Amino acid sequence: MPIDTARVETLRKRPIDGQVFKRLIDAGVTWLRTNKDIVNSLNVFPVPDGDTGTNMTLTLQSAWNEIKDLGTRNLAEMASAVSKGALMGARGNSGVITSQILRGFSRGVHDKSVLDKETLVKALVEARDTAYKGVVRPVEGTILTVIKETANAAEAALGSAKDAYEILEVAVRAADEAVKNTPELLPVLKQAGVVDSGGKGLFFILEGMLRHIQGESLETPMMKVQPMSAMNLQDAMEEVEEGQDYEVVVDFVPTGELDLDTFYGKLEEMGTSIQVGEGDGMYRMHIHVPTENRYVPIDYIMGIGTVTKVAIENLLAQMDDIQKSSKINFATVEPGHIAVVVVSPGAGLDRIFASLGVAAVVAGGQTMNPSTQDILSSFENLPTDKVIILPNNKNIIMAANQARDVTVKQVKVVPTRTVPQGLAAMLSLIPDGDVDSVAEKMTKAISNVKTGEITVATRSVEIDGVVVKEGQVIALLDGKLVVSAETVEQGVMELLEKADASSHEIVSLFYGEGMTHAEANRIADVIRKKYSALEVEVQEGAQPHYQFIMSIE
Repeated sequence: MPIDTARVETLRKRPIDGQVFKRLIDAGVTWLRTNKDIVNSLNVFPVPDGDTGTNMTLTLQSAWNEIKDLGTRNLAEMASAVSKGALMGARGNSGVITSQILRGFSRGVHDKSVLDKETLVKALVEARDTAYKGVVRPVEGTILTVIKETANAAEAALGSAKDAYEILEVAVRAADEAVKNTPELLPVLKQAGVVDSGGKGLFFILEGMLRHIQGESLETPMMKVQPMSAMNLQDAMEEVEEGQDYEVVVDFVPTGELDLDTFYGKLEEMGTSIQVGEGDGMYRMHIHVPTENRYVPIDYIMGIGTVTKVAIENLLAQMDDIQKSSKINFATVEPGHIAVVVVSPGAGLDRIFASLGVAAVVAGGQTMNPSTQDILSSFENLPTDKVIILPNNKNIIMAANQARDVTVKQVKVVPTRTVPQGLAAMLSLIPDGDVDSVAEKMTKAISNVKTGEITVATRSVEIDGVVVKEGQVIALLDGKLVVSAETVEQGVMELLEKADASSHEIVSLFYGEGMTHAEANRIADVIRKKYSALEVEVQEGAQPHYQFIMSIE
């Protein structure tokens, strides 16, 4: 779509007050949401946790929810509300850093009623500085580098730029170039053949604002088709809209060349949450539709190709089942005692944590990072002011720290990066103990356990000398890719060898939702046969995506 020059000139004559800024935020959120799957696909490791796009989208959606009904024309008031919404809705490291960028931006316009070019440059500089200060050990080649290069370019252009809109054009170009350069700054990106996902998300936010000004579409994604392995249908459950009652997934082979623009246009008439994946000439279509349309996508696709598989799920029934399965008896907390809040990825692990004395569980893990508000809500109403949070995922620690910083309660975050670390930490809980002392003991307990994870590769890649093909079983040891294998059993056994299991005492297998108890027990018996001195335990974890989470002590 060509740029609407008349529209651009008309908009450039208007001052950017609170309401104009509100429309720019809406455009940034919309364009990021449209291209969320592109950002999700930029995952360094070939594991099913590419959720940066989802996290950033939900963070920005929270910011939008805070301002969508706000009528103020004051820029500072609108930016402050954006910052507040993003802070409470921040999910994952990318979402937290995005919220810090918006917080800095708000600081930069705190006494301004409109956004002129000088104020925009100042706001971008404050956004850069606040984001860097919010990260203990900043890493270049990430979203931090992108906001830095964007702010630097804006500063350099201040003297020659005519207005704030021209500064925005400079910022978008700088962000684009910075994203392209991230593999040169972060070797692991170059090794994996991707750019930084968080930086790409920030680029889409800024580009969406510019596209709105130029009158370009915000609904047509830059990449309509993704690899089938990158399709994250689990996250689609978080976007169930009113009136979208059924989830329909169709695998098909098109009769001729698939016209993607026409295909998407037809699907958009039927429902929402549209995803399309492709692999070896086969396509997979995902959509949410109202009850009366549940067969419409199938009939349409039968007219353009050969349908090989169909799945239809009642979304309302799924959500009801999720709610019913979440009822677990947690520890009763006495006033003045310590309440432990944990993040857990599965119902089985929820029950295990409950048995160890946790007061509340926040659902989350790979592909489903909870927000700052989710974590805050889990303990705000507990009858004590002493709280310990176990994030149990490296991508949730920053959101946990943010929840700690916005409450008046005495909160400690023990930086557990895995579920086994969280379980090990729970063994140090003394409910009526001193919260600082208990948190310190929990932190020390983290080093007593190794974590193994077994999953299936979402794409082909070579990392740290391990060659992986899409669809292969892979094993991670303390977050590092160490094994590619043809079977789950092979992956487990080679992982244990890498972990030097013979020098340990206990191995606990927490099997995921796609693994049967019988198969988990069979693999446990294979372990016992090879490592006769090891105590091997098998428990249901019910976590998605990972056949096994393993604790090695």
